[in-house]
Order: sequence, then structure tokens, then C-alpha cells
Amino acid sequence: MRAVGLPALGALGFILLWWGAVLVEVADPVLLPSPAETWRETMHALNTGPLWHDLWQTVQRTVVSFLVASLIGVPLGIALGAQERLYRTCEFVVDFFRSTPASALFPLFLILFGVGEGTKIAVAAFGAALVILFNAAYGVMNARRTRILAAQVMGAGRVRIMFDVLVWEATPQILVGMRSGVSLALVIIVVAEMFIGSTDGLGQRVIVAQSLFESGLMYGVIFLAGALGYLLNLLFLILEKQFVHWAGK
Repeated sequence: MRAVGLPALGALGFILLWWGAVLVEVADPVLLPSPAETWRETMHALNTGPLWHDLWQTVQRTVVSFLVASLIGVPLGIALGAQERLYRTCEFVVDFFRSTPASALFPLFLILFGVGEGTKIAVAAFGAALVILFNAAYGVMNARRTRILAAQVMGAGRVRIMFDVLVWEATPQILVGMRSGVSLALVIIVVAEMFIGSTDGLGQRVIVAQSLFESGLMYGVIFLAGALGYLLNLLFLILEKQFVHWAGK
């Protein structure tokens, strides 16, 4: 009850604060509609408009880019983490591009992939892969030496230690990286839908609603994107608790 009740209280407090701002007219009602009006416009768009299609397109792009990022970042991170000198050699490049805003890379990916679905997925996968790689590598490098030594004493070879010790030791950190990666992939996809020749997606719907002064729908789509990110984050938290019960032990 506490796990559900406290977040609900926070959400209720935010809605009351929003309603209070509308009542005292902090901004023009056209620019800041009430929560009720935002809800009505969003539900109307879901029931009669293409908003479900936009939501599905954003989810699809996010999932594809995240899967590509995981397929690249996890094995590469484990391989680099197992060879710490090699990782230290690549560390500057990884940290540099991991710290570079993804939107600054849009022109580069547009040159490489052109205007289309490939660009959105590629730039999101690139940003998410670096976060996953970073966490996977540090998960391996921070594996407990006692367990590695114990495996060596029992005669395990390097390959056996890699898969039976290092991978399992790094799994909690890898899942943390994947949780951060899926959130980052969603953010990049939404921003890419705003600025890279999209005809659908939540990002594009925000831009269209803004240009038509449909403020209620605009806020509704923003909150819908936030809810999607929250659910993806919550999903990985549940997976961590269910399947990585040995973390920290």
C-alpha cells in the first residue's frame, strides 16, 4: 500500500498545484489549460484521432532501438570489462560520446542514414548502447575478486570464469544500465520525432498540437510520453527485484 500510496499522493499534489495555478491565472488559459480540459482533449484524441498510432510508433521505435543497443552494448561491455587495460584505452571515447547530447549528433546521423526511420533508431540505439556498455564494463571490472579467485582455485578456465562468474556478478549493473538505456532511448526517439522528418509519433504530435494551439492535447501527449517512460522504468525495477535477488550479497 505504501509503495502505491506515496506516488499517488505525489501525483495528486502535482494536479492540485496545477489546478491552483490555473485558478489564479498564472498564465493565459489558452497556454495553461486545466487538468480536466487536458484530460478531455487527450481522451478525445485517443478515442477519435491518430494518437494511439502515434503512441504505438514511439513504443515500437523505442523497443527496436533499445534491443539494438542491448545486443551491442552488453556483449561489448562484458568483453571490454574483462580486459581492463583495453577498456581504459577506449574509456575516453566512450565517455566523450556518452556525455555528448544526442541532439548534437542528429546532423551526423542524417548524413549517414538520411531522413527516415533508420536515423531515429540509429541515433537512439547509439546513445543507449554507450550507457549500457559503460555499466556492463564496470559491472565486470567490479566483480568480487574472492569469487574469481575461488573459481581459479577450483580449476576454472578463463572462459568458464567469464560466463559462470563475471557475467553473473555483472548482471545487476547490466540491468541498471539497461534501465537507464531504455529511458534514454525513449527521450532520444521523442526528440528525433520532433525534428527529423516525422509524420507520426508522440514527439511529432507535440509539435503539431503546439502549432495549432491545442494546449490541452500538447500537455496530454507530454504526460503520455512521461507515463510511458515511467512504466518502462518500473518494468525494469520489477525485473531487477525478481531475477537479480543476489545483488549486493
